[in-house]
Amino acid sequence: MRHPLRSVLPAVSALCALSLVTGCGAEVERRDGKAAEADGHYPVTITNCGEEQTFASAPERVVTNDVGITEIMFSLGLTEHMAGYVMPDRHGETADVPWADGYEKTEWLSKGYITKEIAVEAKADLVFAGWNYGFNEAEGFTPATLEKLDIGSYLLTESCRNGEGKARGVMSPLDALYTDLRNLGRVFDVEDRAEKMISDFRRRIEAVQEKAPEGEDRPRVFLYDAGQDKPLTSGRFAGPHDIITKAGGDHVMKDLEDSWVTVGWETVVEHDPEIIVINDYGDVTAEQKEKFLKSFAPLKNVSAIRNDRIVVLDYVDLVESPRNVAAVETLGEYIREHG
Repeated sequence: MRHPLRSVLPAVSALCALSLVTGCGAEVERRDGKAAEADGHYPVTITNCGEEQTFASAPERVVTNDVGITEIMFSLGLTEHMAGYVMPDRHGETADVPWADGYEKTEWLSKGYITKEIAVEAKADLVFAGWNYGFNEAEGFTPATLEKLDIGSYLLTESCRNGEGKARGVMSPLDALYTDLRNLGRVFDVEDRAEKMISDFRRRIEAVQEKAPEGEDRPRVFLYDAGQDKPLTSGRFAGPHDIITKAGGDHVMKDLEDSWVTVGWETVVEHDPEIIVINDYGDVTAEQKEKFLKSFAPLKNVSAIRNDRIVVLDYVDLVESPRNVAAVETLGEYIREHG
């Protein structure tokens, strides 16, 4: 599976013929020609990656890309507003998440990469994706591409570009999750549900922090995603940063002003992580990744390798998703026991 090395163009204006409208008047019609209902909630204006978007009514045929994005919709109870989802595979166990039934209620459109053809065939009125979470300029699948097809876009906040080339990240990862929950809560008129989720997530994270080590007792933690010549890891704007720090660890790559980035092994060795978190996804298993790390000569004196302090979290735990909070709890417990 292709990993989300992601970034964001400014969200583009949709046409007034859509239910998603940017820069158009409040009196608009949906794609089916029916007037948007004036129930007092709509029109709704939100800010997505620095751009205002106005919705005259709730989108009715949303296509999502990737597991974290899809589960954001599921967690808000929005399956009835979805035309389907695209992802190579379901990640992690779904039995313990309260939104698992979303997978049965929603059509799995493709195990490949999202394309404009998939969106058109699904009669999408909105695509919820992100840069390298589906949107990719090199492959010609962008919000601008969809705009020409009268399809709106919502960009995952973790993937917002910050103005420094294609670097991603405009706020902390958990704040990005809360921003998307709030935005979508307003767009789909489920604000109470979104705020309840955010309050619950904050409460659970505070409970972990109360038990977490402080100061010099915080173990140094490195996130290993993939790569042998050079490791792909998390900067301060990808999910693992907040997961590590809220769990009680010191994220060794916290100074990288980006989301998912490649570094040199010498940098890893220099930081001497005491715990390594493996991102479990793709064709290379977590067991294979762990075997490589333990056999890779430059790492033999790194504390995490010498002391066998390696923990595995699933991809959906680490990218922006409603499972981020459970990841904080899991890693927090590991740090308290092994840190």
